[in-house]
Amino acid sequence: MTLDTLAFAGGFKEPVFEAQAAFRTLMDCMARPGTIGRIDATVVPPAPLNATAGAIALTLCDHDTAVWLTPTLSRSALPGWLAFNAGAPVTEERQNARFAFVEKDAMLPNPSLFAQGTQEYPDRSTTLVVEIASFEGGRPLVLKGPGIRTEMEIAPVGLPDMFPHFWSENRQNFPRGVDLILVAGGELLCLPRTTALGVKEA
Repeated sequence: MTLDTLAFAGGFKEPVFEAQAAFRTLMDCMARPGTIGRIDATVVPPAPLNATAGAIALTLCDHDTAVWLTPTLSRSALPGWLAFNAGAPVTEERQNARFAFVEKDAMLPNPSLFAQGTQEYPDRSTTLVVEIASFEGGRPLVLKGPGIRTEMEIAPVGLPDMFPHFWSENRQNFPRGVDLILVAGGELLCLPRTTALGVKEA
């Protein structure tokens, strides 16, 4: 298929039902940080974006939500696919993006480079959707905060070594800051800006 052809294929088979199901999963995971959810995606976005991240894009993005893509995603058929299936425009300016997508093995930009929202409108920030290799087998991280009874441990594979520092910086100007959705295969995990994150002591 050509890039133009790929842009018109691979959307939701049942848009209303599938988008509602994906949205419920996302909201549940955002309310319970560190909890792993699953989206049974039927979408086939252009490579290298995976199906779960594609389903999240079609669920959350529309003509009012500018999207930032990594250089690799920008050169793929994904901009046309988002425009056709969601009406979402792509922006090169991180500060203008409501959503940002980072494919597996790509470099994760510092979250501080994206829109942080304002004190009056903290929701006008960027939500990052980042693909990683796995939720198991990586450096153990401890999560605390709203939606977590005491603490929760995750061990993602594919985040940079600097990620705990990035996340600490992200929380310094609360209520401003970005929210993060991690995707590994068909699973997802949310880290809202309210969540404190630390490296587990050995």
